[in-house]
Amino acid sequence: MRRALILIGLAAGAASLVSLGPRSSAAASPAGIHKIKHVIVIMQENRSFDSYFGTYPGADGIPKRVCIPLSIHRPRPCLRPFHDTRDSNIGGPHAQADALKDVHGGKMNGFVARALKGGARCRRGCAGQPVEVMGYHTAHEIPNYWAYARNFVLQDHMFEPSISWSLAAHLFMVSEWSAVCKTVDPETCHNEIHPRVPGTKGAPPPLYAWTDLTYLLHRHHVSWRYYIFKGKEPDCPTGKSECKQRLQSASTPGVWNPLRWFVTVHQDHQLRDIAGIRRYFVAAKQGRLPAVSWVVPNGRVSEHPRALVSAGRSTSPGWSTRRCTARSGARRPSSSPGTTGAGSTTTSLHPRSTGTATGSACRGS
Repeated sequence: MRRALILIGLAAGAASLVSLGPRSSAAASPAGIHKIKHVIVIMQENRSFDSYFGTYPGADGIPKRVCIPLSIHRPRPCLRPFHDTRDSNIGGPHAQADALKDVHGGKMNGFVARALKGGARCRRGCAGQPVEVMGYHTAHEIPNYWAYARNFVLQDHMFEPSISWSLAAHLFMVSEWSAVCKTVDPETCHNEIHPRVPGTKGAPPPLYAWTDLTYLLHRHHVSWRYYIFKGKEPDCPTGKSECKQRLQSASTPGVWNPLRWFVTVHQDHQLRDIAGIRRYFVAAKQGRLPAVSWVVPNGRVSEHPRALVSAGRSTSPGWSTRRCTARSGARRPSSSPGTTGAGSTTTSLHPRSTGTATGSACRGS
């Protein structure tokens, strides 16, 4: 879920890296895509497109007259979308099984029922009253995200790569695959859309033996770094809605730091390129950012329910605006950051993905 320089999105990242190609020495100055000096990938958490941009003018957002039933077996009673101005949302279950029940074979009518089963609260009971999963935000709560949409490109038909939770999404972000392997031989790897996390009961340390993006970058002499906010992880290690959150850091492998489990990162001696967020700001200030940067939030600024929307949306633009003044010549009907968010955390009322991305170019920076 990948346009120029800074991508904010859920399964963001992978395709954006094609913007780093060889430059022609004959040209007086870089042309076209080669004007881009840095790619910065920022992934926020668990917000559907309709939750943030369902009412954005011109976007393919929330359908008119939609009403989602409390039970998939009866069309009534049902709940309509509502403007949710609260800064913190409770979310809901968002593993693969939850996403499948939300979509319900393409009927897109299981969001409320699944949220209620997962323990989501109603504001004043559920008989016709708003369930949080039906809430959406507007420019009132997320003004800078809507400003990105006005000035850059809002991808309202962008598909996330998996209907699973955060670990699978981050594996896709750094490698375009979610899998498990028996040995260091990539031929022993196979698809796994809901991989288990080390530290959970019965789960050994994973072995990610397939080719990830850092291997390709290293092979082509393209610098990279994976910057991590130290703090609590944004999500539960099993994809559940409630749990005791773990701590994360650059030195701790985990759901938001999967590169430390990749065989290629060890073989290329690039563990040092997984760094704390302070090094990002220092490098940006000194004009020494690598060609490709991933910036990974902690629970406080991730926007993952129950994190404050305001904390995330005011922090993620800060990462980019401290780096450069973004400019864009393109204007499309719709665009800005989005998230992964399969399951009942927020409702996406179309049979499309919740993943979106925003691009901005820092030319010659």
